[in-house]
Amino acid sequence: MCCLTPSVKVTTDIDSLRSEIRDKSVRVIDVRREGDYKQDHIPNSVNLPLATLLSDDSPERVLKLVNSLGIDDETPVVVYDDTFGALASRVAWTLEWIGHSDVTLLETTYGNWKSLGLETDSLTPEISNKEHSMNLQSDILATSDYLESAKLRDDVILIDNRERLNYLEQHIPGAVSLPYRTLASADGILRPKEDMKRLFDNRGISGDSEIITYCGSVGTLSGLAYYALKSTGASNAKLYVRSFKEWKNLEKPTDKQEDANYWDLSAE
Repeated sequence: MCCLTPSVKVTTDIDSLRSEIRDKSVRVIDVRREGDYKQDHIPNSVNLPLATLLSDDSPERVLKLVNSLGIDDETPVVVYDDTFGALASRVAWTLEWIGHSDVTLLETTYGNWKSLGLETDSLTPEISNKEHSMNLQSDILATSDYLESAKLRDDVILIDNRERLNYLEQHIPGAVSLPYRTLASADGILRPKEDMKRLFDNRGISGDSEIITYCGSVGTLSGLAYYALKSTGASNAKLYVRSFKEWKNLEKPTDKQEDANYWDLSAE
């Protein structure tokens, strides 16, 4: 595995979150649509729909949003969604990008939270603005220009997290296919660490490499892969946020796999 370090905590388990909510020691972010949030949500969570973030995800705007959610540099943050963790991952990564270090994903979806009969409410908590500093982490972001030169290096691995058929039809040259559906477990948004390591090893995603992930458009599916990589101790992962949509719009080179066989259509 690339640049292995001790595994980083990327998810928060249900029992820990419930305890932190009772202690009022965490800021919980619900990234679902406003209407869904208003209907019910995890108690004391605040709403930041992914669409709101993506409407302008410049660092300055993100910082204002973070401040308005009552998050300063020291606030522990847990993010959740109801879409297998992908939307939550994009929001969590954005917090990391502006310099917030204490952010994790809820290990499960809101739908599963409800199915377990856990607490919900429909109240919107009163939140006081806080002041978060700006400390951009440029080392976790890949731009198209950066990617174009980096993908030619032997120490860089490029991962395509879209559906396998999308990859076979067209992908960035040199990319390895790792469909986002392979990242989850039966009851969690991410597989256990050892399972994830085996998955990466089977794809040849190992060694002292820089790993750049991308998906179809806004970095949600690849955001989940970013946290999957972190969970196994990969310390040099980057997200190509604008992803394949931008790459194609810029008319940069693409590749396709001819004569796909059965294995090529398999997620595993």
